[in-house]
Amino acid sequence: MNERHTEPAGPTLEELRQRLVAFAAARHWEPFHTPKNLASALTVEAGELLEIFQWLTPEQAAAVMADPDRAHRVRDEVADVLAYLLQFCTAVGVDPLTALAAKIERNELRFPVPDFPAEGEEVNP
Repeated sequence: MNERHTEPAGPTLEELRQRLVAFAAARHWEPFHTPKNLASALTVEAGELLEIFQWLTPEQAAAVMADPDRAHRVRDEVADVLAYLLQFCTAVGVDPLTALAAKIERNELRFPVPDFPAEGEEVNP
């Protein structure tokens, strides 16, 4: 019998967004959560994610998640980037999933799948 192990569903993006709104409200941080401040914080956190990989070779970078300390740092920085992105989206009224879907559609039109010859087929320039 071939059983599939599935992880329990995590929180939705909307649930996380609402938790972040409540977190900031409970601490009276809303006045500081302006689009400019949130965009700045997002950039800082993205830089901290990049810092983990600074000066690593491609091989070392590919193995970062095998090191428990570095993997923990990566997960924390990813969480920080996502948190600030969600807070920024809330501040400017952007649904990030709708924005991403629209961007993918535009990119599919801008960058169509190239016509590559089938394997073994001769290429004629």
